[in-house]
Amino acid sequence: METVQTTLWVVVMLVILAVAFDFMNGFHDAANSIATVVSTGVLKPGQAVLFAATFNFVAIFVFHLSVAATVGKGIVQPGIVDTHVVFGALIGAITWNLVTWYYGIPSSSSHALIGGIVGAVMAKSGAGALVAGGILKTVAFIFVSPLLGFLLGSLMMVLVAWVCRRAAPSRVDRWFRRLQLVSAGAYSLGHGGNDAQKTIGIIWMLLIATGYTAASDSAPPTWVIVSCYVAIAAGTMFGGWRIVKTMGQKITKLKPVGGFCAETGGAITLFLATGLGIPVSTTHTITGAIVGVGSTQRASAVRWGVAGNIVWAWIFTIPASAFVAAIAYWVSLFLF
Repeated sequence: METVQTTLWVVVMLVILAVAFDFMNGFHDAANSIATVVSTGVLKPGQAVLFAATFNFVAIFVFHLSVAATVGKGIVQPGIVDTHVVFGALIGAITWNLVTWYYGIPSSSSHALIGGIVGAVMAKSGAGALVAGGILKTVAFIFVSPLLGFLLGSLMMVLVAWVCRRAAPSRVDRWFRRLQLVSAGAYSLGHGGNDAQKTIGIIWMLLIATGYTAASDSAPPTWVIVSCYVAIAAGTMFGGWRIVKTMGQKITKLKPVGGFCAETGGAITLFLATGLGIPVSTTHTITGAIVGVGSTQRASAVRWGVAGNIVWAWIFTIPASAFVAAIAYWVSLFLF
């Protein structure tokens, strides 16, 4: 473990890098919160990002720091993390985010960060330095979160279709244009609650490793919590329009009722995972929910080729970010 004598500028630089990752997380994952409300025409893009960013920040008052505790203390064995590990993890995650943003692929910022931590830690100390329970829980939810989103999204769609079976389509559309604001707000709340905490966790990990906060503390400093929620909300406000187009238009065509069901199914999944302290992918979750909604209409309503490309990106996220993180770790040994 490093001591408080660790050069202050290194710690400050890494905190800034972590907050930059958090901003990019919001930027990259803006599509998760707003793609459906934009594609259904309920909100204009500018309105949607402001709406989503507001709920991203409000999540600070709603959720406990269970996910931050998992990332900060539940993935790596005590005493392993140092400034080089944190640098490698962040560079690995940021690099993968930039690549997938450029190509408009809705990959997971969350799993890029986990992959970055895994790659940097293994470069330093090997696989034995990882906490198996925390890694397995995270990896399991790569599959559980989209499947649960798919299941809940499709069940919501079937339920709504049955409840509204005698209502005129135009009336149903009017109802759900209003209700979609509620579901989009709930999803943005879940997005902020789960994703901001991952960055809180890695900064907490850094501060413990360098001796700037005690490992026995039950929560990270307040300034860390506030800055991470502000950063993810600001990132969402800038939006990631390439990915919005993929999420909102290329997977399946959505109407307000479909958007409501997808967002509600996704929000329930995120609330559940955040309550359990599991860092999940908001991208995986909403994609699964959108596919679930589309599949209730007919199989051909889903563009399975696009969905397949997204799944491949999911599979490669952890190993790709881990590989870059390992290289960044070794490079950092010569930098500071």
